[in-house]
Amino acid sequence: MHAGYATSSTGMILSMCEEVRQPSTQVPKAMVATACINTVAGLLFLIPLVFVLSDIQTLLATSSLAQPTPTIIKSAVGSSAASFALLLPLVILGIICGVGCTTASSRCTWAICRDGTLPGSKWWSQIHTGLQVPLNAMMFLMVVELLLGLLYFGSNAAFSAFSGVGVICLTCAYATPVTTSLMNGRKHLEKASFSLGKWGYACNVVTIGEFPQK
Repeated sequence: MHAGYATSSTGMILSMCEEVRQPSTQVPKAMVATACINTVAGLLFLIPLVFVLSDIQTLLATSSLAQPTPTIIKSAVGSSAASFALLLPLVILGIICGVGCTTASSRCTWAICRDGTLPGSKWWSQIHTGLQVPLNAMMFLMVVELLLGLLYFGSNAAFSAFSGVGVICLTCAYATPVTTSLMNGRKHLEKASFSLGKWGYACNVVTIGEFPQK
């Protein structure tokens, strides 16, 4: 799921383009900022975790049933209460990320339902008059996500396989336009409102090279 959260962060920004002022400049800036913030925050979290890493065999045995992070932190601090306090920010971040994923996916569902591509599109494409959001699409996606979450209770392997396929599909969806843009010499970006210039080529190469690692 960590890779899924990491790859979803960029996609969530793109899904909100229609609700952003000056999206041609603000959305690319947000995407760059997201990558930078995630890199720094990830290193700040992972480096201390590596230094207190416990026995690998114990972690492998634990990871078959649950996430290894709680085990690592508890073995380092030696207190259940302290380890829970340290894990609380991760729980909060997970909830926030879940809300963000639901929000973004509801916008995608709403957008494609405007063209009548899904059964019941007229219902899913409605905008709540008071909240001014696609509430029906949000509730629909929330139910779908909850049902998919039940896979974990039935089969951990099935849930891992399903989430893994999601990450693969996301990475392929992101890598395809980047590769196409790079092969065309990024000519369509010459007059873009926001551009990284020569750094864009380096970022594209690193991006394409990073995807197989996921």
